[in-house]
Amino acid sequence: MTARTIAIYGKGGIGKSFTSTNLSATFAMMNKRVLQLGCDPKHDSTTSLFGGIPLPTVTDVFAEKNALNQPVAISDIVFRRDIADFPQPIYGIELGGPQIGRGCGGRGIISGFDVLEKLGIFKWELDIILMDFLGDVVCGGFATPLARSLSEEVILVTNNDRQSIFTANNICQANNYFRTIGGQSRLLGLIINRDDGSGIAEKYAEAAGITVLMKVPYNAEARDKDDSFDFAVRLPELKEKFRTLALAILENRITPCKAIGLDFMQFVQLFGDVSNEAPLAATADELFGCQKSHSNPQKSSALDNDNQKMLRCIEKLGAEEKKIYQMAEQEKKAVSEIAELTCQEESAVRELLASARTQLKRLFFEG
Repeated sequence: MTARTIAIYGKGGIGKSFTSTNLSATFAMMNKRVLQLGCDPKHDSTTSLFGGIPLPTVTDVFAEKNALNQPVAISDIVFRRDIADFPQPIYGIELGGPQIGRGCGGRGIISGFDVLEKLGIFKWELDIILMDFLGDVVCGGFATPLARSLSEEVILVTNNDRQSIFTANNICQANNYFRTIGGQSRLLGLIINRDDGSGIAEKYAEAAGITVLMKVPYNAEARDKDDSFDFAVRLPELKEKFRTLALAILENRITPCKAIGLDFMQFVQLFGDVSNEAPLAATADELFGCQKSHSNPQKSSALDNDNQKMLRCIEKLGAEEKKIYQMAEQEKKAVSEIAELTCQEESAVRELLASARTQLKRLFFEG
């Protein structure tokens, strides 16, 4: 039996582990053998699954065993919890990561998967492997399931705030990239957690071509369950939502999205009008010379006079040379861009630009 592998991605702190844990619990209540794999350096994914007991991490166990020149065994890193009213136990693994500031979390993810693959994780007698992944870290280690097609499917978790949606969009784009080079992970859609009814995440999903799989409203009782390391799906309203999603997954009723995601400008425009103007550049003079300018008003006046003189010289150029010079020097456009905008060869643009500069040099110093 080959396990169904699903990676759940989201920004830290928006309910990614809450979603993974309650989906794992739902599968177990449906008599499925499920393993939840925590892939976040905070190693808190499986805490609720195990009633508040933190699991030894693959990273820590591997370091200890390696120091003793001993191999890592399945029983060292894989744990089970039998729950009285569940027909199946729940299994859990935490990959973990380095201590804060002392290593690369992404590298820990890659090394952890290496250990698990040697132990045959994808050959174990399981129905579902849920991978709970931190999504707001852009290094390649956290994209391991996508890059190596270790997860068949991807689910994004977001709130209605801009940063969590931005993270979801990044994962969507990353998955698209890996698919262009042979990746097989399919995006099922997104879950809106702590939905406040504002519709912002739904607006993004529609624009990006992503299916909304489930909306989970804020629920104080659910939060209390999670805080006390219990399952929110014990609450009837949440139990029904998660069971509906779990059935749709098991029965293959979710059509994978053809989402392309949004580029940065498309994304920010979802939240309001955005100017297309180029940012105003700072100058070295204002950063290094502000004190000198205040202490030497004559020098500042001289600079102002030179600037005015140069502007008068530019006005004396021929129309074509003036246009090219202003595009290159004032609008900071590249020669290739100018050539495209003016429908000229790049060589012609360079000649006009060189001529304009020569004339300006003469006009400035002769004037």
